Amino acid sequence: MAMFDGQKIQLDHGSGGSASHNLITELFLPAFDNPFLQQMDDSAQLTIGKHRIAFSTDTFVVSPIFFPGGNIGDLAINGTVNDIAMSGARPLYLSVGMVIEEGFSMDSLNIILQSMKKAAQNAGVMIVTGDTKVMPSNKLDGIAINTSGIGVIESDCQISANRAQVGDKIIVSGTIADHGITILTHRDNLMIEGDIQSDTAPLNDLVLQLIAACNDIHVLRDPTRGGITSVLNEVAHQSSVEIEIQEDAVPIKPQISACCELLGLDPFSIANEGKLIAIVPESSVEPSLSVMHNHPLATHAAVIGTIVSDQDPVVYVKTPIGGKRLLSMPVGDQMPRIC
Repeated sequence: MAMFDGQKIQLDHGSGGSASHNLITELFLPAFDNPFLQQMDDSAQLTIGKHRIAFSTDTFVVSPIFFPGGNIGDLAINGTVNDIAMSGARPLYLSVGMVIEEGFSMDSLNIILQSMKKAAQNAGVMIVTGDTKVMPSNKLDGIAINTSGIGVIESDCQISANRAQVGDKIIVSGTIADHGITILTHRDNLMIEGDIQSDTAPLNDLVLQLIAACNDIHVLRDPTRGGITSVLNEVAHQSSVEIEIQEDAVPIKPQISACCELLGLDPFSIANEGKLIAIVPESSVEPSLSVMHNHPLATHAAVIGTIVSDQDPVVYVKTPIGGKRLLSMPVGDQMPRIC
């Protein structure tokens, strides 16, 4: 706790970057320390009786609450569905907790609820319990939503960020940075040409198809806050491996790339809400890509890198001209309240 003496919470602490990581490892983990939390995965993998389950929770404070491609409601459902799916589980049941500001529009609330209903139906999950609280006007920015969920792990797969091995290949299921750039451009009314919208979507069907095709997946993560930069650094440190990424292999839409270049943003560190990172043995690359390319949410899937050694927990990018640059955990928050 000494490193936080006299400090106050900043927006950076919710960014998914180094400030978030330090807050979790230096304060939350010591306070609640147990073997399940120590795994630092997107969901806890638990055993109840003879059943393996995954349990996860997430809270959404995105601004604006309505954006091209979705809103805070379907984002909340998809986010928790995806966190459960990243353990190889089939999501089953969700809870919804809402904190609503006094004066919030009933029409807007109904739109959010209907989008949550539709998202749950699309993902094949049920919302079975919840809670609602109201805060006084000007004490909350509109609405915040928490979703928690459980799912059952039906295969014998063992998927965790600490299982990456030398020789494994890194696959991303599609174009990166779509969600983050959508929120930024809509929030700041930036007039960017081209179709820019959030990629929010449930990934559980894609994951179950992947597991059916190759049951030796080592790592699954959805690169939300902090983008693929944060995910890859977490994997590097949890598995104690060195990761090399091929810069020109990472799929990104031209309009997203142009926007990042214009604004001086690193697309690798920008949030995604409908993409996953899969780390698999080289022998499973072909069947994994075959599943992805035949799934509507992963037609642009690509191999973007390799686990090259178990010497140093580091991530670097190899540029098209043969140079290398370190891909460190993001410092600061490029765009707060992105999910």
